[in-house]
Amino acid sequence: MYNTIIETITATLADYEKTSNPQKIWKKPLAKIIPANDIRLGTLKEAVSAEHFLPHDILPEAKSIISFFIPFQESVVKSNISGAMASEEWSEAYVKTNELIAAINERIETLMEQNGHKAGKIPATHNFEMEKLISNWSHRHIAHIAGLGTFGINNMLITEDGCCGRIGSIIISQELEAYAPRRPTEELCLNKRNGSCGICQKKCDAGAFENSAYNRHKCYDQCLKNAEYHKKTGYADVCGKCLVGLPCSTKKP
Repeated sequence: MYNTIIETITATLADYEKTSNPQKIWKKPLAKIIPANDIRLGTLKEAVSAEHFLPHDILPEAKSIISFFIPFQESVVKSNISGAMASEEWSEAYVKTNELIAAINERIETLMEQNGHKAGKIPATHNFEMEKLISNWSHRHIAHIAGLGTFGINNMLITEDGCCGRIGSIIISQELEAYAPRRPTEELCLNKRNGSCGICQKKCDAGAFENSAYNRHKCYDQCLKNAEYHKKTGYADVCGKCLVGLPCSTKKP
């Protein structure tokens, strides 16, 4: 079934790219599966928020979680390096990838229904509490538990294909064999590994990493400025300056 899931994600990406976007945005997706009763999911109540959902809060019949990462093409990443505002290519990639993740989850839900199972879908973004700006379902933390990557000091997930891309997840009622459900044994953030980097925090002009402490409100204020700047693209409340031009942008450093 893991291969079927990967094929479904990849086919959806290819179909979506043909119909809605003449220029390629994405590289090959990564995906992993973890049991819905994985004991490590309980740590999300402390690591993210006491209000963070558990799989059974979304789908009472939950048996497995599919977590996937859709990496951006290098051209999208390079477009966002210069300038104070997010590039048009980066903003468009954000909007279109959120749409793609919704399409992927729709197909997986259909696949589950065809096999007599259910799916619990979570939006790719905007599923957070507005005052605290903390998600009730952190796709990044789910991906970390699934073993897709480790966190950089910019709070973004670094995968085998870097940190530039979007993460999605979906809960299903079918019990699937977990696919490598362990965190990477290697720390992928160079700064955490040996103190040799730290570029990402320095690239933030919004001051969200003053004294290395993350200020999510300053970060989101900049994202809202970009949303207004790129309003013709869609709702692109995104920035990404702390993700680009890094050793971990498009590959494991």
